[in-house]
Amino acid sequence: MDSPETSHTDRTSRRDRTSRPVRASSVPSGVRTASEWSWRLLAILALAGVVVYLVFTFHEIVVPVLVALLVAALLQPAVAGLIRHRWPTWAAILVCLLAFAGIVAGLIALVTWQVRAGLPHLEQESVAAYNRARDALRQPPWNISDTQFAGYLHDAGVYAQKDSGALIGGALRVGSTTGRILADALIALFATIFILIDGAGIWRWITGLLPRGGQPALQAGGAAGWRTLTSFVRVQILVAAVNGVGIGLVAFFLGLPLAIPIGVIVLLFSFIPVIGAIVSGIIAVAIALVFAGPVQALIMLAGVLVVHLLEAHVMQPLLVGGAVKVHPLAVVVGVAAGTGLAGVPGALFAVPLIAVGNAMISAMVRVSRGAAPRAAEAEAEDEPRTER
Repeated sequence: MDSPETSHTDRTSRRDRTSRPVRASSVPSGVRTASEWSWRLLAILALAGVVVYLVFTFHEIVVPVLVALLVAALLQPAVAGLIRHRWPTWAAILVCLLAFAGIVAGLIALVTWQVRAGLPHLEQESVAAYNRARDALRQPPWNISDTQFAGYLHDAGVYAQKDSGALIGGALRVGSTTGRILADALIALFATIFILIDGAGIWRWITGLLPRGGQPALQAGGAAGWRTLTSFVRVQILVAAVNGVGIGLVAFFLGLPLAIPIGVIVLLFSFIPVIGAIVSGIIAVAIALVFAGPVQALIMLAGVLVVHLLEAHVMQPLLVGGAVKVHPLAVVVGVAAGTGLAGVPGALFAVPLIAVGNAMISAMVRVSRGAAPRAAEAEAEDEPRTER
């Protein structure tokens, strides 16, 4: 029990503290809140700027590692399934990598063979289509001369070259020589192997370098991000296959000789949201116009629109929406920003980075909110209790 003198002193000190006038701040609360938000936003923007700078500086390493993450996310379920069936880890990884390489090589060989077989016919039809367009524009009401027609084509080529500069430039920045492409492929291969062998251990090592208090949130964020990435890759493969097969069948029924290359091009471009659909659709319609004529080109355009509407209104909400959980506006803005910053690689990695970042931040916030009450309870329990 406290002595009467001690209790009286405590009550007097508390009364003095409560009766002491509180000095009002001269800064309004709204300005103070805005300033607190401002410096935090500036710190976040500064960190983002440093990350972007480092990515551009070390893009020869960053891009292959990102490719390795996508490939590992695609192959990891198959590797895990083989390991569950008592396959050795090295054999499961080797078989999955060989199967993936065989599929990619087969698609490339198929497209190359089809293009070589149809290239002479494509050249003849291109010249014939050019002559038909020029003859039609000579007639009323256009009355365009050959000189004006050539000038229009030149202006269109300059405009297309200017607008595609960022896209093509980004691709050239990533690998402009054969040696660099080979080095990037080796980095991606080794990174894929090590991620498949011990990806969880690598992430634990990375989180172990950071303060102990933030490690549980980072580990939870890494697990959530990896689940999102694997779901995104599997769903995107399915969406791309549906797009490629659908538009390839339309080209086949129209009798186009490059139906298989059109389907493969659409499949590959489908991994780039928004931009990929536009570019692959233009290519398909242009080939139909050159080979078959305007009526078949309109049919091909209708087929492209139907397939992409099916993707946008059925597959995206049911499949991609559940895997990515990102608003479509964020996807469009992210793809546009990634294309402007890094060309083709930026457009390719924008959506998975946004999806993984969203999943990681959400998981880390949930863990932090759950840890805060527990920390407060622990501090309360550690405080000394005075008997009354």
